[in-house]
Amino acid sequence: MSRILIIAGESKAKEELHSGFIQEGFACSMVSGTEEAIEQVVQQAPDLVLAEMNGHSEIWELSRRIKRERWTPIIALIDRGMMDRADSLADADDFAIKPCDVPELILRAKRLLQGATDTQSGEIIRCGDLTIDLDRCEVSVGDRLVMLTFREYELLKFLASNKRRVFTREALLNKVWGFDYYGGDRTVDVHIRRLRIKLEDSAHTFIDTIRNIGYRFQSGP
Repeated sequence: MSRILIIAGESKAKEELHSGFIQEGFACSMVSGTEEAIEQVVQQAPDLVLAEMNGHSEIWELSRRIKRERWTPIIALIDRGMMDRADSLADADDFAIKPCDVPELILRAKRLLQGATDTQSGEIIRCGDLTIDLDRCEVSVGDRLVMLTFREYELLKFLASNKRRVFTREALLNKVWGFDYYGGDRTVDVHIRRLRIKLEDSAHTFIDTIRNIGYRFQSGP
């Protein structure tokens, strides 16, 4: 049974989310405060977190703290007016617009959880100094361990498993996100940019942009 943690203020919508996930067979708990949320993440080890984001900076910092404690997929719940700030949700793996459609959110959660269990055990992908340990779900460049969100990791793993093959943004959305994602093509560009910031420097380039088409992973030496 998968464990879901909902971090949100008191509202009818929060209760509907809780009820919907319970009916789908999830173990579901709810918290309101950030410190209580971190305590739940450490002690209860949820498989996925739904975090309501608002204008308070401590809420936006919460996702970063969760990622530091555990490698846990996060779905950010945001207002439509915050769409222009979606790029700053660097530690969220997915987001949904409030008021959330509960069945759609459950589907998104299942997709994330399925992806988290699909890793092939015991395999390592290498490209120059880049190493992806599929057993440990760890990524390193040289001796430096790189912290990625779940979705960043899945995108990198997919590209690295198909070296030198060019993928359109639409193909990456289908292969990595698995459904028609609200953010569209821009979502892929945002995640590629984050991967480059975390992985690449003057001595390392792993992902190529193919103009007017999409992206490919270099074959390495």
